[in-house]
Amino acid sequence: MRRTLPCLFLALSLPVAGVASAKSVSYTIDPNHTYPSFASDHMGISKWRGKFDHTTGTITLDRAARTGSVHIVTEVSSINFGLAALDKQMLEPSFSGPMCKEHCNFFDAAKYPQAVYDGKLTNFVNGEPTGVVGKLTLHGETRPLDLRIDSFKCIPDMMQRTRERCGAEASTIFDRSKFGIDAGQSFGFDMNVALQIQVEAVQDP
Repeated sequence: MRRTLPCLFLALSLPVAGVASAKSVSYTIDPNHTYPSFASDHMGISKWRGKFDHTTGTITLDRAARTGSVHIVTEVSSINFGLAALDKQMLEPSFSGPMCKEHCNFFDAAKYPQAVYDGKLTNFVNGEPTGVVGKLTLHGETRPLDLRIDSFKCIPDMMQRTRERCGAEASTIFDRSKFGIDAGQSFGFDMNVALQIQVEAVQDP
């Protein structure tokens, strides 16, 4: 039995090891395990936190060449603060009220339904990327936005063990007013948003 277990483990691992050594591997993002989340200032006294419930995309990875790419599409209408009234308000084009000297621009999801991120995996350490150099398209604006990869790991997928499932935690901070989403700026809100991305992707057949 002791001899059988190492042999079984080796048999399960070989297909994945073979995949990993391939020149380039493509992965499809698992939307059920990928939820970009964010934290933004509320009048300087607290942080509002939310997430987006629907994200799709693709990732490529070439460990030998230390290269890869990321393409992520997030549906803006899937925003979720845990407060339906706030979700609805954030999807509107703008808001006029006591906290806006003129008007406050929100996501305007009807006009700009998607946020799209494209980037290149960089700074590989022991075969794993530690950063992404890319650009974000949000609210009709496209601007550079780099990510720090805080953790990255690939394992045999539990359901399809001849394929890899890779997961990562990535983060960055950006100024939302640069994308035209300036609600609260005239009232003194901090425009910096902390973005945290949990992502899992499964190797394509």
